[in-house]
Amino acid sequence: MRMRTFVAGQEAHGDIEFAELALGIDVDLFRGPLEYETDDDRAAREDAARDILADLRSEAEAGDEIAGWDALYADALTRTVPFLRAARGYRSGTGEAA
Repeated sequence: MRMRTFVAGQEAHGDIEFAELALGIDVDLFRGPLEYETDDDRAAREDAARDILADLRSEAEAGDEIAGWDALYADALTRTVPFLRAARGYRSGTGEAA
């Protein structure tokens, strides 16, 4: 028997989807997609993420504690991008020792 998880009436399929539904944060928007994106797509995504993060911070300063936690989570996600880009660029067996 498989246990199903629902958040606000929607079924979550996996941990990331659960976090997105529970927190209202689109992980790919702040972290970036795991597959290739063009420079224009990345610029548009980063602009949208900056605007949303600014709104969350503004709401937090106005006293919305949940928005404050969401802002911290979204900001942390933006810091994972360099790691993912480095991992995507890694090719096994291409270093000097190879």
